[in-house]
Amino acid sequence: MEDVLDVYKRPYDPKFPVVGLDEKPAQLLADVREPTPAGPGRPARRDYEYKRNGSANTFCAFEPLAGWRRLEVTGRRTKLDFAAFVKGLLDERYEDAEKLVLVMDQLNTHSPASLYDAFAPEEAKRLADRLEIHHTPKHGSWLNVAEVELSALGKRLPRRVPDAATLARHVAAVERDRNRGGRGCDWQFTAADARVKLKRLYPSIEVR
Repeated sequence: MEDVLDVYKRPYDPKFPVVGLDEKPAQLLADVREPTPAGPGRPARRDYEYKRNGSANTFCAFEPLAGWRRLEVTGRRTKLDFAAFVKGLLDERYEDAEKLVLVMDQLNTHSPASLYDAFAPEEAKRLADRLEIHHTPKHGSWLNVAEVELSALGKRLPRRVPDAATLARHVAAVERDRNRGGRGCDWQFTAADARVKLKRLYPSIEVR
């Protein structure tokens, strides 16, 4: 935990950008009956019944000190999807960075091993050598700043999204709007706070 909190204390350095990475699954739900918009003296109405259209996933990379995020909708969240997303970050936004400092939870796909499943060994090593990975502790994924951004995304999405293409349009609009505004994240929780507020999680030492 303190490792991640120390990473967040680093000053902004474009050669070593600190980025939180996470993903969020979403159910795709379509209305069975067309919603009725509000009118004079009549509230909007929406039938409680819906049709399930499968699911989709949204990857999120969030660089709080730069006020930048990348949101990408995929059909799944496999090792191959994760590897492709990371490669896009390294070869596009962060092509000039020496190391991309990634904060992630401990999902089994969040590993350089995923790069080797997706690419030839030479390419996988090229990408892995440019990563500095810091994992949040188990049951501590809330320490990932990307969760803050995914929460903001969730508040901007419609209650029901019928298909992946519609979801991608909504996600792209949110990404564009928040990047234009340069919305960052002023992370205040420190290792000193953790030692006080989360004292129960630290090992106790008996002195004899």
